[in-house]
Amino acid sequence: MGARVTRALRNFNVEKRAEREISKRKPSMAPKHPSTRDLLQEHLSQYPEIEEVVSKKDNKLLSLLRDVYVDSKDPVPALPVKVEPRQEPKEFRLPIGNHFDKNITDIPKDRLLASRFHGKRCGR
Repeated sequence: MGARVTRALRNFNVEKRAEREISKRKPSMAPKHPSTRDLLQEHLSQYPEIEEVVSKKDNKLLSLLRDVYVDSKDPVPALPVKVEPRQEPKEFRLPIGNHFDKNITDIPKDRLLASRFHGKRCGR
């Protein structure tokens, strides 16, 4: 039932909301500082070809940019790094049969707790 209400509210008047959002005024470019704006206008009035050069694509530069391939490698450290081989974890299994070793000392605490609560339901 809740999904129907949510869907109805979400889809209510969708066209009008979308049209309103589309017709909003788009953000304009950030205003330039007055001194910078004056300098730009002065240079453009003196050299009108600058605007054409700035907006024109340079095919030579674009082709050079396509040919660029960057391959980075990490620098070799000054001191040698000692990498120790990873040790395989010990297995903690009980022996098969009725003959258990009475001197078991290397069982981790989490195994003891797990065996203590094994078979009991939590929350009771």
